[in-house]
Amino acid sequence: MLERKKGHVHHGKSTRGVLNPDKVLAIAGLKSGDIFLDAGCGDGYISFAASTIVGDKGKVYAIDVYPESIENVKQEAQEKGMENLEAKIVDLTDKIPLNDDSIDLCIMANVLHGFVENDETEDVMKEISRVIKPEGIFAVVEFKKMEGIPGPPMDVRLAAQDVEDILAHYGFEAMLTSEVGLLHYLVKTVSKK
Repeated sequence: MLERKKGHVHHGKSTRGVLNPDKVLAIAGLKSGDIFLDAGCGDGYISFAASTIVGDKGKVYAIDVYPESIENVKQEAQEKGMENLEAKIVDLTDKIPLNDDSIDLCIMANVLHGFVENDETEDVMKEISRVIKPEGIFAVVEFKKMEGIPGPPMDVRLAAQDVEDILAHYGFEAMLTSEVGLLHYLVKTVSKK
């Protein structure tokens, strides 16, 4: 586990097998040729699915704070011949090494709640907002705020309306909220900067 600046510790656990990446990406609207950012990519299972969708004319950036995760993503991408996937060690509370307005679609899966809990939302969201194109899509996947299901503690989980409110503060307008499995929901927003 990686120690963070505040109380919540990002565990870096995978939801591979629990969350269907093809369903998530279909609802988010990823398409061939898109430039995609997987912010907090973990083991990369969403990035790998995105690589196939965006194809040779697109690009996938998989970023995470865990060096071991990124090394595993790089190795698996190489084994699968995914030349359009670039994995980097990046702390989302620092500067994301991408150009302004360069991302068509960004997904943050099971990560936002930790930044909210640790009062790091502003640093993260300013960078996400900076790299997403005007009218670009930002989709957040989080654990449902329900008792009795796996995930972070209840007091750390975010309701879908909480996510919409947070993203609206940074210029993202809600388009839809959808269940993406038994444990998760997705909030799809568009950048109105």
